[in-house]
Amino acid sequence: MTPQPGDSEQEVYLDVETLRLSDEVEGGWSSIDKFGLAVAVTWDRKYGFRNWFENDAKRLVSELEGWPRIVTFNGDRFDLTVLHGYAPVAQLRGKSLDLLADLYRILGHRVSLDRLAGDTLGRAKTGSGVDAVRWWRAGETSRVCEYCQRDVQLLVDLVAFARRAGHIVLDGRKIPVVW
Repeated sequence: MTPQPGDSEQEVYLDVETLRLSDEVEGGWSSIDKFGLAVAVTWDRKYGFRNWFENDAKRLVSELEGWPRIVTFNGDRFDLTVLHGYAPVAQLRGKSLDLLADLYRILGHRVSLDRLAGDTLGRAKTGSGVDAVRWWRAGETSRVCEYCQRDVQLLVDLVAFARRAGHIVLDGRKIPVVW
C-alpha cells in the first residue's frame, strides 16, 4: 500500500545520534557510515518512541524496511548513511520523506531544524549533534536519548503542522509544503 499524505499509520519518524564526529573519522563527512550509532529514536503511532542502540542497528534497519515511509530531517544524507555502516539501506532510500531535502528543493538552500522549528512551532532544539557526542562520552546516555527524542517530536509536530496548515513558516513567510 502506498502511503498518502497525512497517512500517519503508514510512517515512522527517525533521528540518529552518533559515536564520533566528522573530524574523528578518516574521510570526515565523506565517511558518515563510519561515525557509529550511539542511539536512534523512532516514533510511530502504534509503538510511540523507541530507542535503538548500536547493537540494535541491524534490527532497526530490518524494522524500517517494513514501513512504507520513513520521515527524517537530513536522513537521506546522514541518518540512513550512519545506518549503512551496519546494514544495506538502499531499500530505505526510496521510502524516505526527508524534510530537509524537500525544503532544499523548494527553497534552493539548506535550513536548520532549529530554525525551522523556531519559526514554525516557536520551539527550539535542546542541543546539537556535537553536544550529543560529548554527553554520550560523559556517560549521559539518557540525556542523549531525551535529546534525540525531542528532535523526533519536533519532526512529528512539524509534519502535523504542515499537514493542517498546508505550509511551514520560515523568516515570517508561509512556505507551501505537501508532507
